[in-house]
Amino acid sequence: MLQSLADLATYRWLHLTPGTRPGEAVNFFLYDITKVFLLLATVIYVVTLLRTFFPVERTRRLLSGKRELWGNMAAALLGIVTPFCSCSAVPMFIGFIESGIPLGVTFSFLISSPMVNEVALVLLLGLFGWSIAGMYILSGVIIAVLAGYVIGKLHLEKEVEEYVYNLKVRAGIVPEYSWADRHAYAWSYVKDILRRVWPYVTAGIGLGAFIHGYAPAEFLAGYAGRGNFLAVPLAVAIGVPLYSNAAGIIPVVSVLLEKGVSLGTALAFMMAVTALSLPEMIILRKVLKPRLIMLFIGILTVSIITVGYLFNLLVA
Repeated sequence: MLQSLADLATYRWLHLTPGTRPGEAVNFFLYDITKVFLLLATVIYVVTLLRTFFPVERTRRLLSGKRELWGNMAAALLGIVTPFCSCSAVPMFIGFIESGIPLGVTFSFLISSPMVNEVALVLLLGLFGWSIAGMYILSGVIIAVLAGYVIGKLHLEKEVEEYVYNLKVRAGIVPEYSWADRHAYAWSYVKDILRRVWPYVTAGIGLGAFIHGYAPAEFLAGYAGRGNFLAVPLAVAIGVPLYSNAAGIIPVVSVLLEKGVSLGTALAFMMAVTALSLPEMIILRKVLKPRLIMLFIGILTVSIITVGYLFNLLVA
């Protein structure tokens, strides 16, 4: 039905010709933007209902008793269903350290939450299906667990700004919700998320539509296809300075795959944008010293590049 509506709008209302570059680009844009927003609204609503059972204070309590590898695993899994973005990096980090959660476990959460979230899940599922969505989620969780575990084993607590440890621990209260409260919260969260991400979604789908209609497949496949050994680190290097999120970058990744870019290269690019963004690193500088930030970036970069090469080898 969505494709029929996109065809109607493109070829009858806008009078564009099927098979032409403008027609293909506009048709792609109208179809994808409708599908993506419907998916986002539906899944964010459902996930937010579930999230009311795991507020931040309860998440902190669940993680505060965990140590070593089990704590990293729990933190990475909880990061999938817990709201987190660059703007909340500092208060979230301080809250976890205040609660006595180990540094490595905290980093597992900080990596997993922006990289593997409900927005990424719904878009990957809607655009690529279960197989690629599942591989991305699994690889994201593994990266979060391993990176957090390594950081924890290095005992770098002294590389956290001193004032973080001097803050007084405050016991939070876990809110109780009625079902009416849960539905109201879920609907308000849907509106809030859509209001914040629609520019990224629109820009991402717009760029994807342009690439879909105008970029030669041979050009992209030649520079980022399986034959270029340096494609994965190059994709990561390009992704780091970009300021976007899963909602804005996944539509672009969809078109890159369509044009012949290898799966590992495309997913490495997406991971770099969502987990290694320059704005997030700047914000984290308020609580982390430069050495720990550089180590964090280095571990994540190596992990993402490794996953990219692995996917390129496994998925022919």
